[in-house]
Amino acid sequence: MTAETTVTKTLEATTVPPTAHKQRRLEDTVAAYRDALEAAFESGADTQSAVNDIVTGYDLTSYAKDALKQYVPQLRRTYDADELADDHPVRFTNRGFRIDYSSDREYGFCWRVPQAGRGNAFWIPLRINPSQEDLWFDLLEGEASVGEFRLFQNRRTWTLHVTIEYTIKEPDASDDPTYVGFDIGESALITGCALKRDTPTTPLLIDGGRARHLRKEMHTTLKRLQERDAAEWRLDERFDHYQNALTDIIEKASREAVEYARQFDDPVIVLEDLSYIRERLDYGAYMNRRLHAWAFARLQGRIEDKALEAGIPVECVQPAYTSQTCHACGHIGRRDEQAEFRCTNDECHISTFQADINAAANIARRVDPWGESVPWKPERDDTPRNGSPSDRATERREASRQPRQTTLSEYGSETSDDAASLVGSPVL
Repeated sequence: MTAETTVTKTLEATTVPPTAHKQRRLEDTVAAYRDALEAAFESGADTQSAVNDIVTGYDLTSYAKDALKQYVPQLRRTYDADELADDHPVRFTNRGFRIDYSSDREYGFCWRVPQAGRGNAFWIPLRINPSQEDLWFDLLEGEASVGEFRLFQNRRTWTLHVTIEYTIKEPDASDDPTYVGFDIGESALITGCALKRDTPTTPLLIDGGRARHLRKEMHTTLKRLQERDAAEWRLDERFDHYQNALTDIIEKASREAVEYARQFDDPVIVLEDLSYIRERLDYGAYMNRRLHAWAFARLQGRIEDKALEAGIPVECVQPAYTSQTCHACGHIGRRDEQAEFRCTNDECHISTFQADINAAANIARRVDPWGESVPWKPERDDTPRNGSPSDRATERREASRQPRQTTLSEYGSETSDDAASLVGSPVL
């Protein structure tokens, strides 16, 4: 019998431009949801019952209130959130999800937007991602189950994200897989690193400079257009231009990442679990704005999609301390500069190492249950944020065959010609 596995995926669709009436109702829903979220979060409520007492009076559908009752305690207890982002999507539980399809319409799929009060819900056409069309039909026909769905507002554009689960043929597992870790970031868009005999091998670095430039230019351009009272169509046209350019970067980078993994024998792609990444980020208001604007989860999702199409298994691991840990000895080190990791363990053969490659190597190693430990440091609480027991294992380490100091320059000279070219130049 063919082995099957359950896959969780997020479907994405953009609504057609709503009428003025529907636009106002969507904006009212977002405003009420964010008011309720802020009130519940600021109150310190950490149970569903406590959150329910706060959100009951808000003009929201029961599906949004139920989602808040689940979400706010997670923010408090599981993800240690210190503050809220100002652009949270509206979350709904799966009970409120309904779609319809007709081939006679210009846009075949329509979504029923939940609204408070009996008979107030309304329908709005969806522009779906063509590559996900089969999954939308699976969802319509009940062959995929729906989870939480979210409504995002980007200026006058509305995007719907629907989490679904479905079964696929499980990729054949290997007795001796090659774990390939990917670190997703802002400076280096994607850093890939394969582990061969526990040693980082032939790294891949895809530069994030183009994406940073586009995001900065988009922010500046839209701000100036707003200051000049430019027409809404002009603002929307510029916003769509930059979003399309960033989407192109995501598609090219994710394709490059999967092609990189395919060059190894029996690859297994290892990614960080980026659930609630927005709540984990806390680098000050300026950096938070920049990082929240970057679609970390979107890029990772496209890597997962392409890996699935290529028959490459994907594993997700906890992200805590991957950038602060030495991949060789597991000791907490320092990252004094953006591109340099420094190990502070005098007994380790690593002195300095390329920081993003070090993080990718840690990610690849963590798929092994022996590698899920929080790095050693006496005063640090080693309880994982998600409450799972796997992070409390003792990490297995072997002594290096040839103890020596590894510097950034030495690392570059040891890699193959192909690897050196990847490290030194942008791909995009």
